[in-house]
Amino acid sequence: MRYYIADCHFYHRNLLTEMDNRGYESVEQMNEVMIEKWNKKVHAHDEVIILGDLSLGSGQETNQLLRRLKGKLYLIRGNHDDRYLKDKDFDASRFVWIKDYAEIHDNKRKIVLMHYPIFCYNGQFRRGADGTPLTYMLHGHIHKSEDQVLVDRFCAETKATIRKSAHQEEAQPIPCQMINCFCMYSDYTPLTLEEWVECNRKRLNRQKNSANILKALEMFSDDFMSDRGFDSEKIRKAAEEMRLKAEDIARGNIDYATYEEVFGK
Repeated sequence: MRYYIADCHFYHRNLLTEMDNRGYESVEQMNEVMIEKWNKKVHAHDEVIILGDLSLGSGQETNQLLRRLKGKLYLIRGNHDDRYLKDKDFDASRFVWIKDYAEIHDNKRKIVLMHYPIFCYNGQFRRGADGTPLTYMLHGHIHKSEDQVLVDRFCAETKATIRKSAHQEEAQPIPCQMINCFCMYSDYTPLTLEEWVECNRKRLNRQKNSANILKALEMFSDDFMSDRGFDSEKIRKAAEEMRLKAEDIARGNIDYATYEEVFGK
């Protein structure tokens, strides 16, 4: 099997309370949880492509980490990897290769690999006989930040754009198969391409549901509630609680499957 994962940030203490807010009590606890989840999924002969920012540890610390992680490891260099890669004590032989950019094939699909998202990637317009896009751009770097919102917006607008190329008889939507393989999206577990496609689909659906909830909450104006004799203060408080939940869904902080779980009884 071949798996992909990005931005594990082993030994990165600041991410416990900043940016990702991972919530572990210590960086040691975070490291142990991620190692356990990794090794539960990956076997010795599996391949794992790391899409950058594996570790902020020293060369020796990262050596110890790599000895514990299962699988044949490949590294796409991220902006935080130089700390251990340039350490004279680091043993790079644990990686099959270390690259800034790569193109591979996975089950008859082309995969473009880079730590940073590429908005116009090589092979983007390749399609199968049935029109299915055949190229994916897998990346990391943006975590679950506001940049993810911008990337999602770009992908949505690109897919909504109809264009006729020299190799097409009819105009078709432009493919845009960009997937952020951020480790928190997969609960710190390396995933196959098919699993990342499904993970990304569910994440986008959660965001869509969140946007619909926020839109629905706009109806709770003072005029709307007073005209119907509602307790405006009570409803306003409930609406605010639901708005916060919807925003958490959009950020990926929490996962609610249905409207009922957000709105409650």
